[in-house]
Amino acid sequence: MADQKPTVDPEVPFAKRIDPNKEDLTRDEFYFIRQVELAQWKKKSQQLRGRNIATGLAIGAIVMGIYGYTFYSVKQEKIMDELDEEAKVARMRGVKTGAN
Repeated sequence: MADQKPTVDPEVPFAKRIDPNKEDLTRDEFYFIRQVELAQWKKKSQQLRGRNIATGLAIGAIVMGIYGYTFYSVKQEKIMDELDEEAKVARMRGVKTGAN
């Protein structure tokens, strides 16, 4: 089934590419070409806008995740506080010398 080619009616003309600079086109034909190009551009820009929004949201989510994880991990980091408290207690219990 995938190998079947669509049948073409020989009476139906195909659109052919033209170069507007080389062809003698009327003002109406130029206007029509501009309208078609504008419609194609609008269609493509809508697709690109959707992709750009999805990409922006994905990047924003990653950045916010990293930012949140950083705050979470710093908040849990109490090792230095505990070591400082242990050192303070050890200094208070330790032998008093002239160097202290």
